[in-house]
Amino acid sequence: MTSLTIRQMLYFDALAQTLHFGRAAELAGVTQPALSSQIAELEERLGCRLFERGGRSVRMTEEAAALQPRIESILAQIREVETLARRGRRTMQGRFRLGMIPTVAPYLLPQVLPELKTRFPELQLELREAVTMSLVSETTAGRIDGFVAALPLDHPGLVTETLFDDRFFLAVPEEDADFVAPPVPPESPALERLMLLEEGHCLRDQALKICGSVRPTALSSYGATSLTTLLQMVGHGLGVTLIPEMAAESSRVIRDLKIVPFAEPVPSRQIALAWRRNSPRQEECRELAGILRGLREKGMA
Repeated sequence: MTSLTIRQMLYFDALAQTLHFGRAAELAGVTQPALSSQIAELEERLGCRLFERGGRSVRMTEEAAALQPRIESILAQIREVETLARRGRRTMQGRFRLGMIPTVAPYLLPQVLPELKTRFPELQLELREAVTMSLVSETTAGRIDGFVAALPLDHPGLVTETLFDDRFFLAVPEEDADFVAPPVPPESPALERLMLLEEGHCLRDQALKICGSVRPTALSSYGATSLTTLLQMVGHGLGVTLIPEMAAESSRVIRDLKIVPFAEPVPSRQIALAWRRNSPRQEECRELAGILRGLREKGMA
């Protein structure tokens, strides 16, 4: 009888997520030889190849792709059992896996981390920064407990609680005479030089929605994966980009960058905390949502 171990399933899950032995080992918290050994033993027990190795690339086989959702489901149930076993303890104790989108994490975490450490010294917070689609998938699969992202999050398996509104500004080159007369209307010619984050970032979709009157052929995508990279490019005169209010203050240190307001009604995004429906950690998620909302209100006071 084939007997799979939880460890093997965890390593399989890590490798299926990353498709890279080194990154999978880091994600699982083990050495690469240890992970490789367990994957090889798993393949031997199942009698089939799960991952095809070709140089530095790794590809899942059809057998692995068929196994992945089942293993994810088993691991999610195991995590639920662990969480239920802790129900008798106070909330906000032990490990809590929190995700955030890249256009929120660098600006919210400096406030959140000290607050949580002070209020909940027994909380072991594990952070995951990724685009919304990945965070939705990881939360519904039970790999993380909740995440912070921009609405809408239309997924039947998720519960959301709105935290705050985050207004948008326009970042422009400081020395460009065309942008010295704010507020910026949505039909401004300046937006024809709009630069976007790469596909998958919700800020890209929000920019396209806000600047809907701009000719699509004028929009530029440089494949940037971070807002900081785009802002540096703006400072060097390559174009303009949207910047959320929460990022505005810390971005003023970038040379040759000017941040100007939009005309009323000012466009904005809604930031929310999301977690899996029927999660045993719903009470903690709601408590965390209240803390995040309070920190935002305190920062705006």
